[in-house]
Formats: sequence, C-alpha cells, structure tokens
Amino acid sequence: MLRFIYVILLNCWKGPYIIPMMRYRANRPARYTLEERYAYAKWVVHQMQHTGKITTRAYGVENLPKKNGYVLYSNHQGKYDALGIVDMHERPCSIVMDEARSHVMLTAQFLDLLESKRLVLDDMRQGLKIMKEITREIKEDHKNFLIFPEGGYTDNHNMVCEFKGGSFKCAQKAKAPIVPVAIINSWKAFESRGLKPVETQVHFLPPLYYEEYEKMSTNEIASVVQNRIQQAVLDNLSGKDLETLQKQLAERDHG
Repeated sequence: MLRFIYVILLNCWKGPYIIPMMRYRANRPARYTLEERYAYAKWVVHQMQHTGKITTRAYGVENLPKKNGYVLYSNHQGKYDALGIVDMHERPCSIVMDEARSHVMLTAQFLDLLESKRLVLDDMRQGLKIMKEITREIKEDHKNFLIFPEGGYTDNHNMVCEFKGGSFKCAQKAKAPIVPVAIINSWKAFESRGLKPVETQVHFLPPLYYEEYEKMSTNEIASVVQNRIQQAVLDNLSGKDLETLQKQLAERDHG
C-alpha cells in the first residue's frame, strides 16, 4: 500500500492533466479509436511503473491467438494486476472488474478508457446482463477481455484461489479461445511494504480452444485453467517466494 500511495503522490502533479485526458478520450469513442485509447492507457501505466520502480516482464506472448475475440483469465493478487497485464498485452483488451472497487480515482477513468465492464458481485441479474454483453462483443465486435475468475484477492499473494465457473460462461457461449494468464509477484507492486524496486511477471499460457473444452462444464473449465495457472506459478518461482507458496499450499491442503 505504501508504494501505491507513493506513486499517486509523485504523479499528482500530472493528475490534473492525466485524469481529464483519460475522461476526454473515453467520452469520445468516435474521435479516438480503442487502439488509440489503449495506447494512452499503456502510457499511464508506464508513468506509474517509472515512479514506483516497478518492472514487469512478459513470457509466452507467442501463445496469444492471432485473431482478436478471446478472453484472458488471470489469477488475482492486488491493485497492480490489470495494469501489468495491459502493459504486456499489445492489442486492446477490456477489463471486467468488481463494481465496488471500480470508482477509485484513476481506476474509474482507466476502465472507461478501455470500454471495460463493471460487475456487481452480489447481483445475479446484473451479472447475467453483463456476461451477455461480453459474449455479444466477443462474437460480433471481436473484442478481447480480461477476467479475474477468483472474484477478488485477500493476501493470497502467489497462491491461486478457487476459480468461479460462472466467469467462463461468456467465453463458452461465444466459443472463444480461453487464454490462461499466470501473474507472479504482482502483489509486491502495491500490496507489499517498502519502496525497493520490484519485478513482476506475466505468463501467457497456451490457449484452450472451443474444440478442446466444448464438452466441459464451466466448473470443469475453471478447474483446468486454475490448475494450469497455479502450476505455471510454481514452475517460475524460486527462493523464499517459492517456499512461502509451498507452505501456503500445504496449509490449505491440510486445513
């Protein structure tokens, strides 16, 4: 949290410029294409990374489908997650986010800039409506979306918590490729103490195409994606980070 506050304070002189420009672009989709707005969003992320001494590295970019109209499903660790993925993902990608967390300064403008969706987690009717919108936009507009199927984060760090099957209905109904995304040490960006330089990782794993999952239930799809992401995290951690995760997993399995 300290780094998050530090980044906001050091960039506050840009705030009077950045926030209105994000809002200006978001409100004029006819003038600014999604590609142009996405490029501006990435520039904003770069400003935050620079002042926060955050480095993010991408792996497996070659696994991304060649055509748009797919859904990225990532584990969730903290406030930086979507920023790190957007930075490493070249093509426009809209974010699906908890409505309750979406109205913070900068976050709200960032989401609107990318034509993102807000989910009210305890409102099933609203959730179904949003999922129908996402399905239609994937099929008809060939948009890409980023979804965090854990539904939230609470000091889980690199441990992947249970994925919610309902998060996969939009991809299933759109018959879209599902791209598992494993983020590593993303929580250190804004959730850890101190201001030392941090490095996070984004791993784009091989996608699941509709032909591979069409006979699965959404809960089965969720389990497959969750397991692949957790294994990727385990395979790419080392030292104290790996020891901490192994301890967390052992405690969960015996709890």
